[in-house]
Amino acid sequence: MEEESFASVSSLPREILQRIVSMMPLIEAVRTRVLSSSWKSLWTPFQVGMDFDSDQIVCNEAREKVSQILAVLLKQPCDNPELWKFSLSRIGSGEEDVIFLATKGAGNELHLDFHGEMQISSNFNWVLEQRPNRPTSCGALVEMGWYSSLKKLHLRSVNQLAKDLVSSLLLSCQFLESLKVEKSSGLESLNVKANASLKSFAVVDCPRLASLKLDASGLKSFWYKGFLPVIQIHGCSSLVDVVLDLREGLGGNEFDCEDILPFMASLKDIETLMISGWLLEWLCSAGVIFGRLQFQFNKLKELCWFDSSMSWSKRDSLACFLHISPLLEKLTIMIDQNLGTIARPCFFQYWHEPHLLVDHAAVKANASELGHLKIIKLAGFSTQDDELLLLMDLLLKMSTGILASMTVTTQDKQQSWGVSKIPKSQINHISGCPANRILIPCPDSDYFLGLTEESNSFCPATLGISRIDPCQGQL
Repeated sequence: MEEESFASVSSLPREILQRIVSMMPLIEAVRTRVLSSSWKSLWTPFQVGMDFDSDQIVCNEAREKVSQILAVLLKQPCDNPELWKFSLSRIGSGEEDVIFLATKGAGNELHLDFHGEMQISSNFNWVLEQRPNRPTSCGALVEMGWYSSLKKLHLRSVNQLAKDLVSSLLLSCQFLESLKVEKSSGLESLNVKANASLKSFAVVDCPRLASLKLDASGLKSFWYKGFLPVIQIHGCSSLVDVVLDLREGLGGNEFDCEDILPFMASLKDIETLMISGWLLEWLCSAGVIFGRLQFQFNKLKELCWFDSSMSWSKRDSLACFLHISPLLEKLTIMIDQNLGTIARPCFFQYWHEPHLLVDHAAVKANASELGHLKIIKLAGFSTQDDELLLLMDLLLKMSTGILASMTVTTQDKQQSWGVSKIPKSQINHISGCPANRILIPCPDSDYFLGLTEESNSFCPATLGISRIDPCQGQL
């Protein structure tokens, strides 16, 4: 039945298919070309070939010419996404030196994908600067009209030969709101200077990146995925949402607290943070005392911590970070066994907090209070996991307000449990334990943890969990 439905959709008139893709986000719309030949035909690129003398292909004149042609082609009104293939060649060489695809979305969105059989593998440094109204010639004035209306720009596989072309384009994008740089394999350092219009910036999978500088006064969202480089953020006072997906580890870069702590300090006013757990663990192992830093995350409302596993050192380093996040309202801890293990180096410092060298009871006794915490989500655990029990016990101790929900979800997301806190004095009044409930005694505590399996556990996002008061038990 599903195959028949899919075939019937693919057989719709071309105009209907175009209308469908025009209503999708551009990145999703492009993926429809793998569905069938009918969908693929929507993405047959318009071919544009340009020849230059060997000494002109990287000069300002060539870049300006390409920029003008690109603007003329893309400024034409269009209700559907369009794909253009640009080939730049040296006269007489018989080879295409620069090939890129330009995908224009219906909503002032442009994707530039530099690819081809000839890849430029040289390493390079890159400065991306966004300035309003900086035409360099009459031709630049022509292109300014379309580029100034551009809202989203996605740059993929930019190489050394193409970087100056892209930099010149960005100068004209005076109202750009979203910028993404992805899979630039030769990129070693990136310096972004944006005006107040840029709201979202992302860097994804640039494996040689060692230095990232960012100056954008209007920036609200910053997303980084890849090896940990030296990151410097200046003038981003509006920043509220940050993702640090460091699942790849360090790569060839060095781990230096003197580089990381200033970066962390620049994030002190954000409201949501997603972070790789190993970074907090390493900072603690290297001697950082979160409680003695000159800054706190006083505005942080949501924290998502993720890693390949949970250990005592990761759990305790998380507890130390929570100490400087006093207004946290939502905490998500995700374990994904598919992530690689980042081996912790041998640091010569002692663990910074004395209680981290002793037992769980001492850790609990020294834990900070989180009076605003309302939601806790633990994903990727098993009910037989000892670390899960200790983690739940610790978090319930820290949650001094009324906790609205705590949920535990398995790695395959097929089972999930609501967690309640049951005083030992009430155990004798419970007439039998339902088949879908597990009672777990907490060490050195006067209560049990009750895990109740949810009937709709196949959909963790829709779970309804009983309210929990850490001081009074289940309500």
